[in-house]
Amino acid sequence: MRFMAMIKATRDYEAGKPPNPELMAAMGKLSEEMQKLGKFEMGGGLLPTSQGHKVSMSGGKVSVTDGPFTETKEALGGYYLIECDSKDEALEWAKKVPLREGGFVEVRPIWQM
Repeated sequence: MRFMAMIKATRDYEAGKPPNPELMAAMGKLSEEMQKLGKFEMGGGLLPTSQGHKVSMSGGKVSVTDGPFTETKEALGGYYLIECDSKDEALEWAKKVPLREGGFVEVRPIWQM
């Protein structure tokens, strides 16, 4: 099964403050560990919502809104796409994701057609 582990952005992240070197090293180490075991499919960090855009539909019209998205309280800061044998295994990997204070990881299975 494939899972998406979505890492919540923190206020510091949204403010454009880069993660400390120790956090980045820990993320690199986790990615390497998952790669060696054939679990890592892809992953990466996202830039703050101030550099993003939102495409939405309302009343049959498509509109584009430039960031930042002040109403977004749980913006994503990064993600891992992983291949796991079970939900429990995906959760074990998510527990290893290094986080900033106040951060969290949401884990969801990917719908397969």
